[in-house]
Amino acid sequence: MGGIRVVARIRPQQSSEFERDCIVSAGSPDGDSTSQQPSTVRIPSFKNEHEIYSFQFSSVYDQASTQQMIFDNEISPTIKHLFNGFDVTIFAYGVTGTGKTHTMRGGKSLAERGIIPRLLSSTYRRCRKIEKDSGGETSVGIALSYYEIYNDKVFDLLEAPEKRTLTGLQLRDNGGKTVVVGLTERPCESLKEFEKLYDQANLNRSTSATKLNAHSSRSHAILCFKVTMTTGDQVRVSTASAIDLAGSEDNRRTDNGKERMVESASINKSLFVLAKCVEAISQNQTRIPYRESKMTRILSLGQNNGLTVMILNLAPCRSYHLDTISSLNFANRTKKIEVREIENEPMAKGCSRPTPALTGSSVQRQPLRPLTTAVHNTAMGSHLASQKGDRPAKSFSVYSDKPRTSGVQTNATRETSKRSSPLKRPSDAGTSSFSRPAKRRSPDRTQRPSAAMSKAAIEDMIEKKVTDLLAARALDHTSAAPVPEISEEVSRRLELLEQKIDGQDDSREQGLTFLLMAKQHSVRGEDKSALRMFLLAKEYFPDNAKLEMKITKLQTKLKEKQIAVERNIDVNISSGNSGQAGGKVDKATASLPKEESGRGGRSVFDDDYRGPTNISEADCESDDSFRYRPKSKKAMKKPGASSIMHDELGDEPETPRTKQLLDIVNSQDIKRLRLLRGVGAKKAEAIIEALCGGDGGEGGCPVVVHSLAQLGHLRGVGAKTVENMRAGLEGLL
Repeated sequence: MGGIRVVARIRPQQSSEFERDCIVSAGSPDGDSTSQQPSTVRIPSFKNEHEIYSFQFSSVYDQASTQQMIFDNEISPTIKHLFNGFDVTIFAYGVTGTGKTHTMRGGKSLAERGIIPRLLSSTYRRCRKIEKDSGGETSVGIALSYYEIYNDKVFDLLEAPEKRTLTGLQLRDNGGKTVVVGLTERPCESLKEFEKLYDQANLNRSTSATKLNAHSSRSHAILCFKVTMTTGDQVRVSTASAIDLAGSEDNRRTDNGKERMVESASINKSLFVLAKCVEAISQNQTRIPYRESKMTRILSLGQNNGLTVMILNLAPCRSYHLDTISSLNFANRTKKIEVREIENEPMAKGCSRPTPALTGSSVQRQPLRPLTTAVHNTAMGSHLASQKGDRPAKSFSVYSDKPRTSGVQTNATRETSKRSSPLKRPSDAGTSSFSRPAKRRSPDRTQRPSAAMSKAAIEDMIEKKVTDLLAARALDHTSAAPVPEISEEVSRRLELLEQKIDGQDDSREQGLTFLLMAKQHSVRGEDKSALRMFLLAKEYFPDNAKLEMKITKLQTKLKEKQIAVERNIDVNISSGNSGQAGGKVDKATASLPKEESGRGGRSVFDDDYRGPTNISEADCESDDSFRYRPKSKKAMKKPGASSIMHDELGDEPETPRTKQLLDIVNSQDIKRLRLLRGVGAKKAEAIIEALCGGDGGEGGCPVVVHSLAQLGHLRGVGAKTVENMRAGLEGLL
């Protein structure tokens, strides 16, 4: 049993750090002046700087230490154990920005190379030395695998990132070790081949910039290389693992964004589980939470049989004070973990068996497998020896034409064979007189047709069976009740009901459209147009009492307004204030009370009112004077009903496309109007208002458009709109 070797390394100060902020130092134990290599880390207390904490480890390297010094003193001695059959695990631990990746990977120059390149270089040199010393009898092969744990998902770094799956690779337990299913393992024959694969794989690793580190590792990277030594028929396999752990982060200092925060949470969680595992091992708890994180499951501190070296990376400056103390406490608990250093036993190289041919005289049958227990084999051999020369009794039944013996004799024979069988354990003397009761044989198995049946009896039996089957089928047909047919009247009613249900939604939508238009007219003060819209909506909601009440109120209101206008006109005419016959109605309405005028001084009455016969029709204002218009637009005068009825193009022939367009407009269907090109919801409503708000009145005829010129004179419709509407119908004809 041996413990985990913990080595502390203090990184050099950066250019942005000051020397006065350096609080971590390396030294020798108290009273030991002969020691050349420091083994103690000293750091002041966070609350009291005069109180100094001391942590003792296997070795401590200060800021002046080099990569070569750490490798020669700590990593190089483990190579000989690797070739002796021991597994080696090396991992770097520390806060972000303390130089873990630099320690493991290093730089491009020869002096800045890290532990991993130096370890592989020494391994290849030792492989060539062993092969040379053995005279070619021993061959050594190295296979490489490299993967990362990113957001608690395992990804292969030797494969392209495009081939990754969202769930990553899965972990499985195999012989007490954790293996990655589907991981790529590539053989490396030389150091150059390894460096090429290693550099390409590092490009696939997840790295990003934070406030504390410009090239921060966002995942745990695990490099494994397997050393296979073959000497004759013996094969010995050992594995070396170099792990570069991602550092814990304080998001208040790193200023991480959303994506970096997710990565930081995953890293901190795995390191927290690692601390829990170390704490549970140090307290000798029965349950170690290895499976709470994939990183701890792979690392398996205390369960791996081999040598383990932990490199603790520390930052010397004051800004890392609390993080450094936390890392030192973790390393102090880790060094107390005991690891079983067990050598991997060599395995015998299996010989391949010759494969026999499957055809011809050389086919060999496989021998029967021996029984599991030796007691059974001995009892069976003695039994066969005692009955040598006798024909063994059959332990199964054979159907034959000969009459069989009764079931009682068969049971007696079975009981005799049971008592005389040497394969059974003899029963006790007290229970030997009691025997198991014989099973009752079912009559259908014992009664079988004898061979003495005549041909006529067989034919009668077949005929009886056929008759029974036919009778059963007849009963089945009669029991099924016929399905009654649906009459034509019921079918017609069902079709009407389906049509009504299918068209219910469309009719309701049309009715709601008319109600919305009526409400808009009411808000504008256009009571006559609102009444027309309510009357159109009544067809879709015939039994709506509220709608009936609104229609009655509007009709009463319009009648009262008409009576009031007639009275005021009569008063003006009789008093001589009417002026000449061509005077406008607005002069008469000007004498009305102020509260009866609309918004902006406009009249609230509709245009369909007809004055006395002495007032000309041309002097009456149209319905457009009562409609709401923006102030920036100039009101256009609409032609009356009489002008629309008689303004036709006599010289231009009516084409089918023009006829179809006029039919759609005169139908006053808002859905069909909206299907025309250049006509939206508002323009369709304006066209219907123009057609419904003519001089027809309540008892007059509706407005009908007979030509394209008349259509272009409607409100909101111009010559260009008519051309677009007519061109849109070209594809329909």
